[in-house]
Amino acid sequence: MRLDEDAARALRALEASGLSRSEAIRSALISTAKRLQKGPQLAAEVAALETDEADRDEMLAVAALMESLRAPR
Repeated sequence: MRLDEDAARALRALEASGLSRSEAIRSALISTAKRLQKGPQLAAEVAALETDEADRDEMLAVAALMESLRAPR
């Protein structure tokens, strides 16, 4: 399999950090797999927060506070 230019550049960057080609590929594979596994967990957390009225009220209060602290334009 051949790498496209973006993938080749990323691999060179990982190798420049001191990783061997095998270590760089292994690390990238593991990192990507972990990130993919977290996707459904994060979606579930977001869904739970969206239905949490107390969290929504606090979010709106913080947003209002931040808006009140904004410098005039």
